[in-house]
Amino acid sequence: MSIDATVELKPLSIALLTVSDSRGVAEDSSGEFLENSIIEAGHRLIARRILPDDVYLIRALMSGWIADPEINAVIITGGTGFHERDSTPEAVAPLLDKAIDGFGEEFRRLSASEIGSSTIQSRAFGGLANHTVIFCLPGSTSACRTGWNGILVSQLDSRHGPCNFSDLALGKPDKPLSRINQVIGERSER
Repeated sequence: MSIDATVELKPLSIALLTVSDSRGVAEDSSGEFLENSIIEAGHRLIARRILPDDVYLIRALMSGWIADPEINAVIITGGTGFHERDSTPEAVAPLLDKAIDGFGEEFRRLSASEIGSSTIQSRAFGGLANHTVIFCLPGSTSACRTGWNGILVSQLDSRHGPCNFSDLALGKPDKPLSRINQVIGERSER
């Protein structure tokens, strides 16, 4: 339940996705908050994207990030509510090897002190896929602040005890991602 300041931080390489049908970079205050928080915590932000709330676009990007040996963690903001277009859980959940049930539970517990019973409408969740730790937060900046400050800043910190996700994420196998685009020959050569 504390940070061991005598040990050096093992920084993670983190990818950040904002899911929104209406926000561009200039309006993405949630993504900006998370980007700044990731960097201030000593991690590396190696990718940041904004995609519309489309199951297949989200799933395609996430599949690449999960396979990428350089990405240890992914944070997604947006698309976790109950509106017709909210589809982050449906896009990401099939890609997970394991769910982190406690993440959604703890997020809603923390959020209840801020928004009361409205927290039950949050489908925030987390999981693991190919040693990539994935956390999906609501799209509001306030919710991102709650999730980051209350959970993520410590769970992504290798110095946090008694446990964190850092060592698991840093154990990602180094599989050659370049093989995805390997051409095996022209049709006329077969």
